[in-house]
Amino acid sequence: MMDLLAQTLAGTPPAQASGENAMLRWQWLGEGLLEICPQHGYQQAVVISAGIHGNETAPIELLNQLVAQILAGTRPLAVRLLIILGNPPAMRADKRYLTSDMNRMFGGRHSQFSPSGETARAQQLEQVVSAFFTGERAARFHYDLHTAIRSSHLSRFALLPFQPRIYSAEMLALLDAAGLDAIVIHQAPGGTFSHFSSEYQQAASCTLELGKARSFGHNDLQQFSGINRALQALVSGEPLPEREPQLPIRLFRVEKSLIKRSEAFKLFLSDDTANFTPFPQGTLLCEQPDESYQVQHTSEWILFPNPHVAVGLRAGMMLTEVPRSTLF
Repeated sequence: MMDLLAQTLAGTPPAQASGENAMLRWQWLGEGLLEICPQHGYQQAVVISAGIHGNETAPIELLNQLVAQILAGTRPLAVRLLIILGNPPAMRADKRYLTSDMNRMFGGRHSQFSPSGETARAQQLEQVVSAFFTGERAARFHYDLHTAIRSSHLSRFALLPFQPRIYSAEMLALLDAAGLDAIVIHQAPGGTFSHFSSEYQQAASCTLELGKARSFGHNDLQQFSGINRALQALVSGEPLPEREPQLPIRLFRVEKSLIKRSEAFKLFLSDDTANFTPFPQGTLLCEQPDESYQVQHTSEWILFPNPHVAVGLRAGMMLTEVPRSTLF
């Protein structure tokens, strides 16, 4: 039976590129790319991706377990499924990326970067996802799994891409069931993988941040049990798990992206500032020639602060907390 992760890390195609049994058929579509389809019909077409950043290993290990269960027949398959391990060279090197951050490249933005293995891979992933969804009449979903570099006051959260249509009730139910702490809504288009599948393929899509980035073999997968149970229910067509009694999921909206426009950019935060750290109105957060940013609302929370990004990229996002009705 195929071990998707081992096969991908080995960098060689499997001896057998496709197969089937009474329940399903599968096909290796390329490095880290596996399509699995039930033999007896389906109502959802689902893409689950991980490893767009190569050092975010826990979701990769979760996906590998899920694939092994499906192929072994110990977990039934009720959806057409595309599994993507995003950046195999970076996975082998245990690095976030080798040349440039692939999760800024989608929607054709790879053409704005110097050509590299990552620009070619982003283009390939766009083509594979487009082919998967072309002509597909079933409901379309894409869950892109990540872990964060830095600590976070809310450790498990989803980012919803900007889209003009309402968000999928089925996707929101899964995020609730997965025990996430928060949902963040983008208000502008971006270069993420989930934004690409939402905008270009009309899929219900989200990026999931599921804890802290660690090396292969150093993950406590029990910490990811909520999303694991939710994804197992999704692929098997089973009822979603009940959300454990805890605080309801919190909702935030991106109010401002802090774009680094100069090498003189200064972010007035310590390097260990956690995601979802709140700041009161009037706090000066960053400065660069001809531009500064002070907190505009009563409270704003920072997400992904990083002054060390390249000029032209986002050095952080400022959020406000909004009511659940914002989603509808």
